Amino acid sequence: MPSTRLYVKSRILGQQRGKREVRTNTNLVQIEGVANAEEARFYEGKRIAYVYTAEKAINGSKVRIIWGKVTRPHGKSGVVRAQFRRNLPPKAFGHSARIMLYPSNI
Repeated sequence: MPSTRLYVKSRILGQQRGKREVRTNTNLVQIEGVANAEEARFYEGKRIAYVYTAEKAINGSKVRIIWGKVTRPHGKSGVVRAQFRRNLPPKAFGHSARIMLYPSNI
């Protein structure tokens, strides 16, 4: 029986920004295996999870998750915009995130 994938790996690039202004509530994410905006449209509305470990354990676990949602493609190279429930810390830039393959619209 083949394994069922629940998520796709991605990389958090940084925050959406202009020349002088940074939009801290919108992050840019590169999805593994996505090379153009048409492929990135499949991931619109999908949930994204930034998983990290903290120093202090809560309920016996040091693992924390910040949830967000993929909102739209950004440019033509397959990068997407994502908004998280809490703004991501700067230490998340360059780290990996998981894009869940649900909810599905196909």
